[in-house]
Amino acid sequence: MATLHSSSPEELPEEVQVLISGGGPSGLFLSLDLASRGIPSVVIEPRTTVDPARPRAKTTNARTMTHLRRLGLADALRAAAPLPVDYAQDVTFCTGLTGTAAHELRTFKHAFQLMPGRYGPQPECGQQVPQPVLEEVLRAAVSEAPLVTLLTGWHVEDVAVHPETALAGTPMPGAAVVPESPVPGTAVVVADGAGRTRTIAADLVIGADGGSSAVRRSLGLRLEGGSAALSNISIMFRSKDLGSAITLPPAVQYWVVGGETAGMVGRMDLADTWWAIIQGVDAEGAGALEIDAAVAMVHELVGAEVDVDVVATDPWTARMLLAPSYGRDGVFLVGDAAHLNPPWGGHGFNTCIGDAANLAWKIAASLAGWGGPELLASYGLERRPVAARTILDAANNGEALAYHFADPALRRAGDDGLRARQAAYQALAVKQSEFDSLGLVLGYSYGDSPLVVPDGSPVPAEDPIRYVASASPGALLPHAWLDDSTSVYSLLGQHFTLLADAAALGGVPGVQVFAPVLEAAERRGIPVTVTAVGPSDDGTPMADLWGADAVLVRPDQHVAWRGSVPEAAAAALSVAAGWGSAPEHSSQLNPTQHNERDSRVSAVIP
Repeated sequence: MATLHSSSPEELPEEVQVLISGGGPSGLFLSLDLASRGIPSVVIEPRTTVDPARPRAKTTNARTMTHLRRLGLADALRAAAPLPVDYAQDVTFCTGLTGTAAHELRTFKHAFQLMPGRYGPQPECGQQVPQPVLEEVLRAAVSEAPLVTLLTGWHVEDVAVHPETALAGTPMPGAAVVPESPVPGTAVVVADGAGRTRTIAADLVIGADGGSSAVRRSLGLRLEGGSAALSNISIMFRSKDLGSAITLPPAVQYWVVGGETAGMVGRMDLADTWWAIIQGVDAEGAGALEIDAAVAMVHELVGAEVDVDVVATDPWTARMLLAPSYGRDGVFLVGDAAHLNPPWGGHGFNTCIGDAANLAWKIAASLAGWGGPELLASYGLERRPVAARTILDAANNGEALAYHFADPALRRAGDDGLRARQAAYQALAVKQSEFDSLGLVLGYSYGDSPLVVPDGSPVPAEDPIRYVASASPGALLPHAWLDDSTSVYSLLGQHFTLLADAAALGGVPGVQVFAPVLEAAERRGIPVTVTAVGPSDDGTPMADLWGADAVLVRPDQHVAWRGSVPEAAAAALSVAAGWGSAPEHSSQLNPTQHNERDSRVSAVIP
């Protein structure tokens, strides 16, 4: 790999297979995911260094940590994170942090999937880590990836999209309109800070260049939606005395609602670096903040005049914006280029990584020749509804911020204060979905995608809090531990995996039972592995967990099909690879009829 800093135009490549505009988390993750699948890419990033004073995202959820585990980076990120999971896992609402006026109002336990020890719903739990630390971990991985070239000091100015390749008709919302094969030689104009330009020809172009995306503008697309009525101010500061002055138990976030200044405070590390967010600021007052004013806000928030050394301030307004389409003609949008999420719940950055993980395997399959014409077009169809749902939930959380609960009575002694705090405890129940959001993090499904084969069975209702593990086609493969340290996800490779319940196979090798799947794969050149898997470490048969004897799992760990008939699985593999629809009822399964499993299995063993 070459990391080229502000190189001369002559040093830049003339042609690339995949060009990624933007070297933030989603762009870097995408390049590494592509590299893990043998696909080279060039990442164009204007920043030569990562600014540690702009932490922005701090929540890496369990799903994103599992994506990083797949790339071998989960341990590296945890090692780099300045706050270990063991330090704190809770979010506490309070009237202040110090002294007798610091009353705990309500605490949400194990927020953001923070759970010391082995985690059940995924092979990885969440991790609190500032975005700059994550980016440095990704940059370090990129520096060791031979198939990734990171060009810093350059930015994409324009992309010459090929309109003559657009498919006829109007696409569904979110659909990426693509030709049957990638468009060769899409012209991308890049420029450096000195105004020098270079045109690079790319087979595929990915816009991971944020809310003001030049790639999106080249597509003629605008983000649609609105903004919050009030703004916020982030303050990063150092304080040697604050940690010892806090009289409440450790938390990853303290939401302070007791005074005129309402907002959040949390540790950035275990030394003396902290962050605060002042919520509900007039847009006019959210501009440049004087240091003295920032110090006063922190003092009011924590409830004591501790030492405060302001490192940086950053005014911002929550936005709820979504692109009408995620791309066309070999040009795609990921992350903030496609959607801007309010930060409440910490879903924005994680949604960006989800985009990249969905797109990476589809690009690799298309370039390798085994991906069908529906594969790349499915990207927006699958990911845009996830972003819309996430934006809606975060926006709802934004209707109940710290200042909405502020009440001077909360800090009072006596019966008046007690009654106010009891009322606040009840009112704060509305915040549960912001911190206990496993249904949103893991419960999304691609059930309406053309790449999955529905089986007609009921699917779990969408709920931001409650996650019901299900192998319904389109859902995330239910996680299970096979022993103390082996996750069922460790059986999944970079391509398709047909998992079969070992007990249901009756001792016959899975490759023999599901030979039609391997034959179909060979005809199309689709890489697939057939693997038998035993019960979970608590004795639960996989067939009980899946509601079927076998599941076909996509490279992104989502279920494409479940059933018991090998020929149906073979047809589903073609569908999942983007080659068209399978026959109706191809799963031949009623997952609720577990008492029929023995007769079904006997039918598939020669």
